[in-house]
Order: sequence, then C-alpha cells, then structure tokens
Amino acid sequence: MRILGIESSCDDTSVAVVEDGSKVLSCVVASQGEIHAPFGGVVPELASRRHVEVIAAVCAQAIDEAGLLPKNIDAVAATQGPGLVGSLIAGFCFAKAWAFGRGLPFVGVNHLLGHVHSLFLGPNPPDFPFVALIASGGHTSLYLVSNATTIKSLGHTLDDAAGEAFDKVAKVMGLDYPGGPVIDRLATDGNPLAIDFPRSWLNRDGFDFSFSGVKTAVGRHIEISPDFSANIKDIAASFQAAVIDVLAEKTVNAAKFCKVKKVAVCGGVAANQGLRAALAQKAAQHGLSLHLPLISLCGDNAAMIAAAGFHLLAEGQTSSLDADVFSRA
Repeated sequence: MRILGIESSCDDTSVAVVEDGSKVLSCVVASQGEIHAPFGGVVPELASRRHVEVIAAVCAQAIDEAGLLPKNIDAVAATQGPGLVGSLIAGFCFAKAWAFGRGLPFVGVNHLLGHVHSLFLGPNPPDFPFVALIASGGHTSLYLVSNATTIKSLGHTLDDAAGEAFDKVAKVMGLDYPGGPVIDRLATDGNPLAIDFPRSWLNRDGFDFSFSGVKTAVGRHIEISPDFSANIKDIAASFQAAVIDVLAEKTVNAAKFCKVKKVAVCGGVAANQGLRAALAQKAAQHGLSLHLPLISLCGDNAAMIAAAGFHLLAEGQTSSLDADVFSRA
C-alpha cells in the first residue's frame, strides 16, 4: 500500500510517499528556516501562510520523485496534532481534500506517534516493547511503545522543551537559528565541566522534565560575564551537558521501570551528536540496546507520518471529513 503522508505541524512543509509502512519512495521537506531566522524562533502566522503557499507544489514534487502518478496513491495520512493550529489546519485540510477528491481512505496521525515510526524507516529498528524519548523544539516526553499504534506517556516537560531551550540559549548567546545544531558544533570543542549549570531532576525517580532553570542560568552567566564570547565553546558544552545528563538518565530509568531492554530517541534533538553519544554510553552501561533514526528523519518529515498512517489504516482506523486538528497531545 502506498501512503501519501503530509506533515505541517510547525514550520516545515513536508510530503512523502511510503510503501507498506517501511519503504520511503520519496520525502520532500520545504524548510522555512530563512523566514523565521530573523525572529530567533517560529512565528506561527508566517508559518501557516507559507504552508498554504507551497503545499500543493511540494505534494506534486513528492509524487513525481516517487516515480508515481496521483492515481497510484492508495491512501492519505496527515498530521492531526499536536502542533501549531494554523500550520496543522493548512496541511490537514489539504490532505482531506486531496483524499476526498480521489475517493481514498484518509487518517489523521498523532505527530508524536509519527516520530516513533521514524525509527522503522532506517537500519536497526527496535522490537516492541521499548521506551522512546521524543525530544524536539516543541516536545520532550518519554513513552512506552507497546506496538505500532500504541504509545503510553510516562512523563513530559513541565515548561520548555529541550529543543526550545537550545534555541532560546542560542539566541541569548547571539548564535544563529535554529540553535541546536550550532550549540552541538560548538560543544564539540568546549569543556562540559567548565561551568556547573544546574541539572533539573525534579523527582529523580520520576520521568518529567524542566529546562527553564538551566536556560535562565545560562542567561544569568552571560549577563555577569565581561566577555562571554571568549568562552562561548565552554558555555555551549556545559549547557548541553546539563540538558543531556537529564535526558539520558531519565530515559534509562524509564526503561528499567518498564522492564524493557530497548531505548530509542527520536525528534529533532535526536540529531544532536552529544545526546547520541551519551545515550549510547549510558545504555551500554545498563545492558540496554539503543535505537536511533536516520539523521535525515530526526526532524519533522512526512515519511514518518505516512509510516504511522499505514499501521493505523491496517487496523481499520480512518478519519472523517469533519475531523479537526488539536494543538496539545
């Protein structure tokens, strides 16, 4: 079955064609990075307008790159939420209309379930059950993944998402947007022990997160430093270490709590090389196997939505024409 997937939860317009839930025939992503860079973050109104402008062309490109015609598509899946409402509406309504006009099955997909399915579009996918850390600019949560369509929340951030904290700290440091990749590169040559930024454990045995405190601590450090730019690599490395320590430890603790032997990380922050290395080390210490998506599929993309949609449709799930988007999980 060839699924046309559509993703527009934030600022990337993406359309993909995936066969049988695992074979990516095409995946096109139209980034809005240049539009939002001057503001240091995503402007929702600008994002939704841009989705409307480009989505038809991106869809046509994805089908063409798959070597198909619209008549070769068997079903349509689109992100229903969570995300920015205006952005979601642009993609979700386009997908409903595209499917309805061709008499095809249509299903709305939880964006977070989509991220989990990015793990199955590359090498070394995990067996069920496993614990997944989903970390991005909008989400930082731990889930127990029981099967292809069932994820159970174990904990989530109580304030900033990890990726959001990276972007906000980068802005305070005068770095480019998006901040995560920039900080990750700087941290490679910095000393993670140079500055003792706080680790927000909350309840150490629990699985919730908080990153507003370390973000504020970095801002305060910069305020009182006469020339912070001279130590910018150490600041980046120390901040990144403070975030990663918490992410890695809570992910491993969640796996032990759920009595599973596999952990995974997905979402935009899964591309962070420091996090990948720390989780690999931590997992190995506790006899856990670590599973990671391809770097190209860490960020928001429609291939993961199509893959998740395949499994939902296989269970007989579809969405009606009056189905609406949702902003929160």
